[in-house]
Amino acid sequence: MALAWCGLPQAALAQADAPSAWDAPPLRRSPQLQETLPADLRPQLPVFVSGDRITGQPDVKATIDGHAELRRGDTVIRADRLDYTVPDDLAHAQGSVHINRAGNTYDGSVLELRVDAFQGFFSDARYRFLSTGAHGDSARVDFLDRDRSVVHTATYTTCQKDDSASWAPDWVLRAKSIHLDTAEEVGTADEAVLEFKGVPILPIPHISFPLSDKRKSGLLPPTVGLDSRNGLEYMQPYYWNIAPNRDATLRGAILAKRGVEVGGEFRYLESDYRGLVDVNLMPTDSQRDRRRWGYSAQHQGQISTPVGGVGLNLNLNRVSDDNYWRDFRRGPLPLRQRLLPSDATLSWAAADMSAQVRTLKWQALQDVASPIVPPYNLMPQLLWRYTPQDLDRGLDFSMVADTTRFEADRVLPNPADGQRSFVQAQLSRPFLAPGGFVIPKLQLHATQYQFDNPLRNGQSSASRTLPTFSLDSGLVFERDARLLGRAFTQTLEPRAFYTYTPYRDQRYLPLYDTAATDFNFGTIYTENSYGGNDRLADNNLLTMGVTTRFLDPNTGAEALRLGIAQRLRFSDQNVTLDNTPISERLSDVLLGAGINWTPQWGFDSTVQYNPKTGRSIRSTVGARYSPGNFRTINAVYRLQRGTSEQIDVGWQWPLAALWGGQAAGSGPERVKGQDGGRWYTVGRLNYSLRDRKLVDTVVGFEYDSCCWIGRVVLERLQSSVTTANTRLLFQIEFVGFSRLSLGNNPLDTLKRNVPRYQYLRDQVSTPSRFSNYD
Repeated sequence: MALAWCGLPQAALAQADAPSAWDAPPLRRSPQLQETLPADLRPQLPVFVSGDRITGQPDVKATIDGHAELRRGDTVIRADRLDYTVPDDLAHAQGSVHINRAGNTYDGSVLELRVDAFQGFFSDARYRFLSTGAHGDSARVDFLDRDRSVVHTATYTTCQKDDSASWAPDWVLRAKSIHLDTAEEVGTADEAVLEFKGVPILPIPHISFPLSDKRKSGLLPPTVGLDSRNGLEYMQPYYWNIAPNRDATLRGAILAKRGVEVGGEFRYLESDYRGLVDVNLMPTDSQRDRRRWGYSAQHQGQISTPVGGVGLNLNLNRVSDDNYWRDFRRGPLPLRQRLLPSDATLSWAAADMSAQVRTLKWQALQDVASPIVPPYNLMPQLLWRYTPQDLDRGLDFSMVADTTRFEADRVLPNPADGQRSFVQAQLSRPFLAPGGFVIPKLQLHATQYQFDNPLRNGQSSASRTLPTFSLDSGLVFERDARLLGRAFTQTLEPRAFYTYTPYRDQRYLPLYDTAATDFNFGTIYTENSYGGNDRLADNNLLTMGVTTRFLDPNTGAEALRLGIAQRLRFSDQNVTLDNTPISERLSDVLLGAGINWTPQWGFDSTVQYNPKTGRSIRSTVGARYSPGNFRTINAVYRLQRGTSEQIDVGWQWPLAALWGGQAAGSGPERVKGQDGGRWYTVGRLNYSLRDRKLVDTVVGFEYDSCCWIGRVVLERLQSSVTTANTRLLFQIEFVGFSRLSLGNNPLDTLKRNVPRYQYLRDQVSTPSRFSNYD
């Protein structure tokens, strides 16, 4: 083992001759810095010692007095006095002893350590970990090896000390012993107690906690809440880190008015498939006098075979009763709806062809005040698609063949259960150029129905064959322009779309999967007014529109967009859902505008305007202001003439900024230990101008105190026309000790309801050991 003595006084070093910059040899490329030194390299590393006075024998023993330092690899030891025995690789240090090993530091009075093996003890030690900033005091630290140590009569906290003499950590874990494993990045404490603001709040006989931001099994922060339907709620989740690609969250909850609920979520991720399963069970609900349960499972899988790719997708959702969605609003998102699908699809794809077999069955959760008609079940659906690539002469062709068995899961005097089969083919020849495009397209749609029972007209079968022709065209003009002192590239994009489909009487055909499409900029340039395959509108119309954009010439970002479009109908449309012909020659006018003048500000609006009445039929106007992290305000006005008129406002903002204080450096941007914490207000208000009342309300406060985060959220969500569910939720997280799961309330409520909400402690990368290099 090499031993280098570096004991020259600083003045002597300054007087040493050195070549000037002009005479210096050329620089050589340095090897890449390594976070972890290879095990086979460690025995070859030299030991460097320095100090005011060094005595001893090279390669045998060294004694350093005054500003003693020993350095080997990623380990540095400093002390007033240090004795190092080379054959045993043993260091004895006394007086102001300091160790830095890979960024983790220890300070104490007496040290005995085998340097390479990192085995020994440290008396009266204070420690600090690089990855989490956690620190504490101890009577003694036993180093078992380079990765494991035991801290006796110890404290542990992530609260950072400030300059005040009266400083005390907001929370601290006091334990008889703490076992630390930096390889597994896990700590375990025995005979411990958790203190908050100097008050013992939780005795803990045994607990494990993370030493980094990596996932780790253990208890998650509990949620305490008050619910108008459930009374006092307490939920305690437990996170199980099964493997890097599998985990589970187990939940236990006590609902004062209902009983005990248990559940859990299991997630898995493989190279060919992934999915999750979420299950909830309440053995006895005292309010409903029955057992309550719900499950939601999703799976997506794709494997390669010699004959093509085979996929299996599952989306299964079921609950015990019609009131489940109303009573368990904190359940999985798919189970909060009144229409629950159970969908299974087996698919295949190879080259230009694909096929799938699908079954879909709905569960409709009925409400007496507002009943719903469930969609038809697909039992099953067979679909084949052919889309050849690289056809000659620039042609595009596709063909779809589908046969589906539809069954109504409802009580009707004469349900239109039956089989529908159709073939749809389309051929187009796009002509594309930088300054414009022309796309003629021809479609043929042939459909055959076979019904279990005769329709109203007495038919047990029906067929329909319809061609459709469309011609889409547009131009793009560009010019340099200036607007409000800024240079832009302005475009002018006129567009014309014509479509023609002849009339066929479709009044008696059932509506298996068909509804009217929304009237917007995405659907106004399409051939059919309906989604699905049971109605083909007899269109003979021309859609004309124009859009202008102001683009940043350097980045291409869109700063301003203005658009207008309208349909001109040449003949009546007789195929409608209510069998009432549409005779208006001019449709409503669509007006759209979008402004993103700066990254902080955003504005977007769409207005459906009726020229005859001079009033808007539907309007959506929204604005966003997001000047930085954890600062966002979103406001949207929505009008559906004669139906609804609402204002929706959501926000997340530091309270200090609201009353003129300085809010910079909050959240992850803040410098730890330099202030007393940050308050944030967060929420969303949905107000109905028509009914003059709040429909949905989410209002909360968050407090980030460096080492802990507290939040309280009031949630009132409309569950039906006449009823609403109100909850008050509380949660506290001890940063670096009790990890937070994004699927637990109230954070789940904020993420789901507040647009652009940011978690105060998004996970960041672990610091390098060189960021705390001695």
